[in-house]
Amino acid sequence: MTPFQPGLVHTPVTPFDGRHAVDGSTCAKLVEFHLAQGADALALPMHAGESVSLTDEEQRELLATVLKQVRGRVPVIAHVSDSGTGISAARARHAEDARAAAIVVTTPYYWTPPPAMLFQHFSAVGAAVRIPFYLWHTPEEMGSSRITTELVLKLIDARPNFAGVVDSSMDWQFQINVLSNAQRVRPDFQLVAGNEYMISAGANGATSLFTGLAGIAPQRVRRLYDVCRTERYRDARPSQEDVAALRQAIKRAGFGGLKLAMQLRGRDCGVPRPPMQAVDSAAAERLIEEFAQLRFLDDEKLGW
Repeated sequence: MTPFQPGLVHTPVTPFDGRHAVDGSTCAKLVEFHLAQGADALALPMHAGESVSLTDEEQRELLATVLKQVRGRVPVIAHVSDSGTGISAARARHAEDARAAAIVVTTPYYWTPPPAMLFQHFSAVGAAVRIPFYLWHTPEEMGSSRITTELVLKLIDARPNFAGVVDSSMDWQFQINVLSNAQRVRPDFQLVAGNEYMISAGANGATSLFTGLAGIAPQRVRRLYDVCRTERYRDARPSQEDVAALRQAIKRAGFGGLKLAMQLRGRDCGVPRPPMQAVDSAAAERLIEEFAQLRFLDDEKLGW
């Protein structure tokens, strides 16, 4: 299998219209925005893209819409996670048939299977396709359900298309341990940063980055990524501090903060689908005030 390098991966939100239906026309505009702003690849729908609020049919239609709009200009990575192994495997097969470049999957929703069952789950999803597949380690979002180095090594032995781990834990010990052990048996195994704290992940060996903040400040995120890829971590510090401040401001606003931030930048993608809620007026005012203090946003694109 030819090694697949994701690079700087933008993870778009899912636009909804006033009836909370997926807005295909806005989705097409959003894809063009991300491509124009330098995405090396797209991954969707991730959790920030409200994947768990989409039906299986909606997820498949969304992937088809994006692939049609991209027209092969960059790779598209399909997120195929679900609570059932068969559901994730079927979604993975559909993604491969639709010409996705790779898939990414996290631990099963709701269930907390023991290690042996977790191995069977990931192995079955990986076996359903020939394209590269990545494990997404996001214990904070998944009730502390963790991917271990032992599990990674077993999957490397079982699945030739297991390409790497996308890590959102920011656990230095895990990142160093999993990559050093994995690359002893699979030298092209990849660690991918699952959020924008690229200095620490890059220093630990991450070569790619999944970013939701590229929808807000794509040029700042690109600079952070490019400087870290050349291992100039001291030079990367100003960009890292800017991006961290942006991330914290949006996080304080709650789940709807990302879509509100998109709206403030002139790219309205609607509000989250219930049961998630739009940002309330007080939190929205705070976010507007905080954005006014982030002077680097003045250099970022407004509108589409």
